[in-house]
Amino acid sequence: MAAKKPRKAPAPVLEPAECKPCKGAGEVSRAVYVGRKRRPAGQQTGICLACLGSGEATD
Repeated sequence: MAAKKPRKAPAPVLEPAECKPCKGAGEVSRAVYVGRKRRPAGQQTGICLACLGSGEATD
């Protein structure tokens, strides 16, 4: 009779890592510039291009 191999434990379910640029929010702020001298006029939020708005880091 052959010896039985020990069973491997199932891999733990890992939660996706948080996106670093948006810190998991899915949105990032960018400065808005106006005029010929490119003066800052304020902030504008938009979708995070690193995670495409999901908030989860991708490899």
